[in-house]
Amino acid sequence: MDTNDPGYQILSDDKIVRSLFEEEENLIDDLTEGRESVEDEARSGRPISTSTAETIDAVEKLLRSDRRLKIREMATQLDLPKTTVHEIVHEKLNFRKVCARWVPKMLTADHKTKRMRISIEHLNRARNDESFLDHLITGDETWVHYSTPYNKRDSMTWKHPESPVPKKFKQTISSKKVMATVFWDAQGNLLIEFLSKNETINADRYIETLKKLKEKIRFKRRGQLRSGNVKLLHDNATPHSAGKTKAWLEKYKWEVLEHPPYSPDLAPSDFFFVWSVKKHLGGTPFQNEEEVMNAVTEYFDGKCAAYFRDGIFKLLHRWEKCINLNGDYVEK
Repeated sequence: MDTNDPGYQILSDDKIVRSLFEEEENLIDDLTEGRESVEDEARSGRPISTSTAETIDAVEKLLRSDRRLKIREMATQLDLPKTTVHEIVHEKLNFRKVCARWVPKMLTADHKTKRMRISIEHLNRARNDESFLDHLITGDETWVHYSTPYNKRDSMTWKHPESPVPKKFKQTISSKKVMATVFWDAQGNLLIEFLSKNETINADRYIETLKKLKEKIRFKRRGQLRSGNVKLLHDNATPHSAGKTKAWLEKYKWEVLEHPPYSPDLAPSDFFFVWSVKKHLGGTPFQNEEEVMNAVTEYFDGKCAAYFRDGIFKLLHRWEKCINLNGDYVEK
């Protein structure tokens, strides 16, 4: 029949009217039978989902045997629909696919035990002595590059549905860099020092830095040197743990807090201080060494005491979490 024929339109309207009458009659029948809901009732027969206890167990066993399996691969091996496997994995087993987290070292049982022991000792001291963290001085060396790319999250932008997808060109970390050594405490920045070109960090060079730190403490934290309240937290790098360095620290009665090996997650300069400055400098290109040094110095000089206190006192949470994780790495 020609759809342009007026008779076709009349016939179509007729069908619509009859359909409306049939729906109304069905609704009246439902009400006379005592039904209060017009929703479809459950039907007998095979359920839509085949995720029985046996099927769920089979999917979980397969998933735990190889956590990189795809939904399609599991469905093929178990001869199940992909929708069923997807429902079991996400809704029944509550699995989510995530990227592996980078860690500096595969910790052994001894490493974890040592991390727990040290965390317990430091946490107990902090709880029993309110001034413990206030007198803690921490520091480390880090490379600052002339050009540091934005990380993925910081490069995100707002986009309207009608706007084109933004593009980001691949960036690489500049080979030109400056070694910065930074010491700080809960009150603020104590010392920022930059390594000269062709100079390396060894025990003798590190002791020279500690001498400068000592003078900064004398000037900025009056009385702390005389009272013997200097508690130094640095990592186990060779210049820090060398015999000469230990002898110098013992001479001036500085207490060096024990720090577990391969544990940047328990060092404020790593998980808080260095991370924040590199995030701040991300995407900013520098032309020379002087620009890099000025940018780092200005960044830390512009921070208030609350910023530094927050970084130091995050140790409490990290020690607690390390203990709760049985010595494993603390992510946040």
